[in-house]
Parts: sequence; C-alpha cells; structure tokens
Amino acid sequence: MKQAQTEVKRKRRGSGWGLLAPLLVVIAGISWGFIGLFSRPLSAAGLQPQQVALLRNGIACLLLLPACWLTGHGRIGLRDVPVFLGSGIISVALFNICYLACQERSSLSVACTLLYTSPCFVMLLSCLLFREKFRAGKALAVLFAMLGCACAAGVFGGGGKLSAGALLLGLGSGLGYALYSIFGKIALRRCHWLAVPAYTFLTAALALLPLSRPGQLAGLMAAQPRLWIYALLLAVVSTVTPFLLYTVALKHMDTGKAALIACVEPAAATLVGAVFFREALTLQSVAGVALIILSIAAVEFLPAGRKQRE
Repeated sequence: MKQAQTEVKRKRRGSGWGLLAPLLVVIAGISWGFIGLFSRPLSAAGLQPQQVALLRNGIACLLLLPACWLTGHGRIGLRDVPVFLGSGIISVALFNICYLACQERSSLSVACTLLYTSPCFVMLLSCLLFREKFRAGKALAVLFAMLGCACAAGVFGGGGKLSAGALLLGLGSGLGYALYSIFGKIALRRCHWLAVPAYTFLTAALALLPLSRPGQLAGLMAAQPRLWIYALLLAVVSTVTPFLLYTVALKHMDTGKAALIACVEPAAATLVGAVFFREALTLQSVAGVALIILSIAAVEFLPAGRKQRE
C-alpha cells in the first residue's frame, strides 16, 4: 500500500512536466550543438581531443560540485560509486574523446550524424533494463531522425567524407553518449539531479587527467590566455547547461524518448558549421534539419506519445 501511494505521488509530481521535459531536452540539444564553436579554436591552438575533454569536464566539475555541497545535495553512498564510474568514464570520457576526435577528421555535421546513432543504443538498452516499450511513434521517429542526420551530413549526395577511423570514432561517441542516459537514469533513483552530472564530470576529469599531458596543456593555456574564454564557454554553454537540463528531463520522461528529442543537436551543429565555419549548407542539409524536427514532433505528438504522457 505504501509503495502504491508513493507511486501515485510520483506521478502527480511529474504530471506537470508533459511538454516541459521535452522542451528542456530540445534546449539541451541546441546547447550541445554549439560544442564545435568553442572546441575548434582550442583544437586549432594545438590542444588534443583528450585535453579539450579534460578542460570541458574539469571546469564543469569545478562549477557544479560547490553548488552540490552548498545546497546539501552532494552526499552519495558507496553503492552509487560504480554508477558514476560508468557515467563518467565509460560514458562521458569515451564520448568526449571520440566525438572531438571525429570532428577533427570530418565535419561537424558528419560527427553529429554518427553521434546520433545513440538513440538506437538507448532504445535497445532501455527495453532490456527499464522495460520501456518500443512503440510505433518511436520507430517512426528513429527513421526520421536517422534520415535527417544522414541528410545533414550530406551522405546521400556524397558530400560527407568519412574515413574508417572517423566512422569508428563516431560510433564510439554514439555509444558513450547513449550510456549517459542509462547510467543517469539509474543514478537518479537515489541521487539528486544536481549531483548526477557533478560526479559524472568529476570521474570523467579524473579518468582523462593521466591521458591529457597536463604539463603540456598548462603550457599551452598559459601561452594563450584567450583560450580560457573558449574553455569556459565550452564548459558553461555546451556542458553544464545541457547536461543539467537533460538530467532533469530524464526524471520525467523515458530514456528512449529523451534520446530521440535530443537529435535536435545535429540540426544545431549543421547551422553552426554553416554560419561560423562556412561549411556547405545545401538543400539536402536543410531537408535533414526538417526531418530531425519532424522526428521530434513524431515522438512527442503522435497518439503513442500522448498515451505515454497520460
């Protein structure tokens, strides 16, 4: 009886999140789409992908951990440690290194296309671990999203140049990105939403530190102080903000749906590449952006999606 009452209270608390949770994911996806705007100047200055990833996660950790402790939400138990090792090392560290390295070997849109194989990984793992149903609306949304990402990358027109190394790195980023949704969902059962990304960034930064030649990194940053501006923007705009929004949204919607709606990131990255890096914005790219938006509408507004919200 007590468990049933708790479940009723939980549903009542989440009832006001019907459209707000997906909106948070959309904003998070757009914020992630700006990663290349801040990471590319760092790479151009000589920083390696793992060094950029260390800056990103280290600064994010320094921003979030004090907030956790000051608000009293920083306490975790020993049984939570394996989850954060998974979210920080297996997910975020892997995702950052693979994604940034893929960007160096391809365009922003191609890197994002491969990154967004993640909804397929998320849906498969969510069905196995969380017993989430693979509904018709999700299947249609996955199709639209994958087609949209491929169009945005110029795959069908031969515009997306893709080496074997870039392909493997992109798929690795997709798997790592998917695992944050899985580990995050598990962590949210016992931890505050503020603590989940904070400790994820901490473990990711600790894992990246020995791989990042910290002495060389310190020398590069000292020689070019303006790089700290890009590093701070990368941490605030494209790390802390989207991860917090996405983590909050995970409390009020299933992981597969959240992963699909976050496919707005490739659309944002395509526009960032076109506006700031003069990457070609073709008719195919525009069609890809439209298909990505259509996929979000499909998962959110088709009858299966409405039934799930209710």
